[in-house]
Amino acid sequence: MAVIKPVYTATSSAPLASGGAITTNVTPVVTRYLATITVAMIGATDTTIPAASFTNDTDGAVVTLPLLTGEDYFNVYLNGTLQQGGLSTLTTADLVLAAGAADINAGVPVLLEVADFQDATSTITTQVDISAPVITIIT
Repeated sequence: MAVIKPVYTATSSAPLASGGAITTNVTPVVTRYLATITVAMIGATDTTIPAASFTNDTDGAVVTLPLLTGEDYFNVYLNGTLQQGGLSTLTTADLVLAAGAADINAGVPVLLEVADFQDATSTITTQVDISAPVITIIT
């Protein structure tokens, strides 16, 4: 005797999502630091400017430079001219310029500009509506 199995055929619709809104707020904090290059800072291949050589926007002394995260960036201006990004390295202890005695002179002003984007936030301001699928069983 053969086994008898029930056979069902079903169709369904995919759930649909509608509505929903995400609000993103980006509030960068930009700080600037100013230093003047001295003979002691200029090396044969690099110029190293210690953090303590900088002053901030209010002419206050600087102990350490900002620690950059993945969201942050910095610009370096030598004598008012923006430098290429790959020509400098920033740590909390110093700014190193890939320019030595042949490329830079004592007395040149250096402006370091740091943009901090750590305060970016996103919130769902309107919840998403998701419909339930419709399943129809056909026998």
